[in-house]
Amino acid sequence: MTTPVPSSNAVLEVRDLSVDFAVNRRWVPAAIGLSYDVHAGEVLAIVGESGSGKSVSSMAILDLLPRNARVRGSIKLRGTELRGLSASRMRKIRGNDVAMIFQEPMTALNPAYTIGFQIIETLRLHREMSPDDARERAIELLTMVELPDPDKAFRSYPHQLSGGQRQRAMIAQSLACDPALLIADEPTTALDVTVQAEILDLMRNLRDRLDSAVILITHDMGVVADLADRIAVMRQGLIVETGTSEDIFYRPQHPYTQELLAAVPHLGGPEIDLTAALASATGAENLVQNVSAADLEAREAENARRLAAAAERERLRLASAGAPVLALAGVAIEYPKQGRMPAFRAVQGADLVVHAGEVVGLVGESGSGKTTIGRAAVGLLPTVEGSLTVDGLDLRTADRAQMRALRRKVGMVFQDPSSSLNPRLPIGESIGEPLFLAGEAKGVALQRRIEELLDQVELPRAYRNRYPHELSGGQKQRVGIARAIALSPQLLVADEPTSALDVSVQARVLELLQDLQRRLQFACLFVTHDLAVVDMLADRIVVMRRGEIVEQGSRDEILRRPQHPYTQRLIAAVPLPNPEKQRERRLLRGMLVDHG
Repeated sequence: MTTPVPSSNAVLEVRDLSVDFAVNRRWVPAAIGLSYDVHAGEVLAIVGESGSGKSVSSMAILDLLPRNARVRGSIKLRGTELRGLSASRMRKIRGNDVAMIFQEPMTALNPAYTIGFQIIETLRLHREMSPDDARERAIELLTMVELPDPDKAFRSYPHQLSGGQRQRAMIAQSLACDPALLIADEPTTALDVTVQAEILDLMRNLRDRLDSAVILITHDMGVVADLADRIAVMRQGLIVETGTSEDIFYRPQHPYTQELLAAVPHLGGPEIDLTAALASATGAENLVQNVSAADLEAREAENARRLAAAAERERLRLASAGAPVLALAGVAIEYPKQGRMPAFRAVQGADLVVHAGEVVGLVGESGSGKTTIGRAAVGLLPTVEGSLTVDGLDLRTADRAQMRALRRKVGMVFQDPSSSLNPRLPIGESIGEPLFLAGEAKGVALQRRIEELLDQVELPRAYRNRYPHELSGGQKQRVGIARAIALSPQLLVADEPTSALDVSVQARVLELLQDLQRRLQFACLFVTHDLAVVDMLADRIVVMRRGEIVEQGSRDEILRRPQHPYTQRLIAAVPLPNPEKQRERRLLRGMLVDHG
């Protein structure tokens, strides 16, 4: 790989940057000989899996690494060398010349102070401003990041804002002093696709308006295709390939880059022009023309007819499929009153079924009620209306003995394997615990069953004596799957099981789930907001919005021919790992939003 030629107009010049950490009296490399430039108005995406060194190298720019770190090489901002500057000089540069947008705004923002106070603090730290001028500038910044009510956001504490609003507030704070360089570290990873699309639009508009240089750190290749001008691919501390966005996506040279792109789940698959299919299904190809009210009414009537026909086909299919493993009919779920907070109805009028050997994807944004349904399906939340049956047992009328027997028939895979596994137990004991408590096996038989489960999830048997902290994220999720299938459940509920994983690890975990489901033929309710993942796995898809199911049908009906406007906007918001197609998708999404 060639070293970048020095450029006089580069905002940031990094040359031979290496970062090592002192571990057990030896230096362990985290970033090795990195060299790149970033220019004004340009977005450089640094991509790679967890542990590749992309975040560590950005922290070195801001001098935010721990004391056991050693940094070598050159980092120049507008021609000024940052390496070796005093702590006081670096404090003036942070927030003023270089700002950072972190992955999780809830941990980056101070929960004890209002959003307005924190922005004013940043402004007055770096600028000589009166409190009134700082307040006016803070409101201006909150307006710039398109918060719906800037005055209310100014007075709000972080916990009073949604995830997308908190991310916008943190971007406003980052932009307070018009930084020359903005570092965005996984700025959209924890957000729903529609909120993510809004944040990406915002970052693109701000980059164009402020002409700042941007470093985007991410493992989401769809986000990279949407925003990046140039890309640097990192692996094991090294930059293995650099190039323009088109070069990397269309003509990748390094085997690792090719492997990384191949592992990215594609919504619709490479053989389907999903943008064109979506435009056709929604009539968006006519949105650029003047559409009469009569045309709109006719289109709505046709959509209603299609929905009714799809519902009738689904009813006939279910009538011939036999008794479902999981069935919800008119289900309502409430969170009970707590103190002055009234009871909150999270799900209303839900109808869905899952049969043996079938995977049903339950999709929607945060707060739509999909996780609530998943938890109710395994008996962790009560229903207040309707009927919810698992293997013929109505959970509303079941007694304790029946619920105890039911829990042997259901398994659950959680979103965060680190918090769902007991850190004090070796993973062998965690996997065998359900078998032991259910009286299914003990002694030598239990140990043999644990080994069989490790084989099924493709983990070495020697790992049985390791603790969770000794495993990677993907390995811990495999342990969670092994534990969930230990009792050969008839129903498996998977709640966002791959959202915290890198794309290559995610691909391997999804392949494992597919293989296990084919072999064991359990019914699976797969809860996710990632439509590309559900496209790989699901036979049918159920779409939720604000506690209600708005559309359901086969995978092709929902993803290729969506009828409900919300489903159409949800699909249009998914970034595609293809720069050209993503530009078309962005235009389509804008049309759908503008025309309701």
